[in-house]
Amino acid sequence: MQAARGTSLTGAAATGQPEADESAAAPRGTGMSRDAPRRVGILLGVAAVVLAVDIATKMTVVATLSDRSPLVLPGGFLTLRVSRNPGAAFSIGTSMTAVFTAIAVGVIIFVLRTSRRIRSLPWAVTLGLLLGGAMGNLMDRLFRYPGPLRGWVVDWIQVPHWPVFNLADSSIVCGGVLAVLLAARGLRIDGTTAGQDGAAAPDAGAAREAPAGDAAAGSGAAGSGAAGSGPAGAGAPGAAPADPGQPAADQRGHEHPASGGGA
Repeated sequence: MQAARGTSLTGAAATGQPEADESAAAPRGTGMSRDAPRRVGILLGVAAVVLAVDIATKMTVVATLSDRSPLVLPGGFLTLRVSRNPGAAFSIGTSMTAVFTAIAVGVIIFVLRTSRRIRSLPWAVTLGLLLGGAMGNLMDRLFRYPGPLRGWVVDWIQVPHWPVFNLADSSIVCGGVLAVLLAARGLRIDGTTAGQDGAAAPDAGAAREAPAGDAAAGSGAAGSGAAGSGPAGAGAPGAAPADPGQPAADQRGHEHPASGGGA
């Protein structure tokens, strides 16, 4: 009946091997593939928000504070002022503008290439902060004075005992701190953790050993059956002659009188 219904008789049941659980594996892979576009969308959304806010605040500060003294907010902790920075974040490396421009381009390319395999929401936010901050400062280096690839970045936030910075710098620093924390916790970009590989390995080994044990048990039972049928086959008429040098006809002749005498 199984053959009539289209079921193979030589499948996993006939060979003693367990069937693969494709129904359990398919949803997981499908879910991860569906998460990829969402995570990339979150990454790009965070980067777009950081870039837009950074550009808007720089334009506002340049338009309102360029020709006036620094604005000290109530409490004296935060001061708003316009500062032109040819270096990196927090006015580091002011004589290496072109080098930092190339580094910013490299960071952007790296983040965009990495985003193709991202499955983790925390990593999507982290890379979005890094991408948005790098693009915000890169816009200044491309379009501000004194020229393309050598432009000075606009910094406008000052706190006591700290260099002047902007929102793009803050975004890069926050993204870097989050990346260190996620790596310390073992969370990977694809959504897995470092401990999952070690836990999956014993399960896979046990799954491979189980069919082998079942096959060994089946072969042992078959061997026992063959050993039990040995004596019956030895007493059957027409068995092989005990003496290889004696013809088979003579052996049959000797066997018949013995049978007749017994009767």
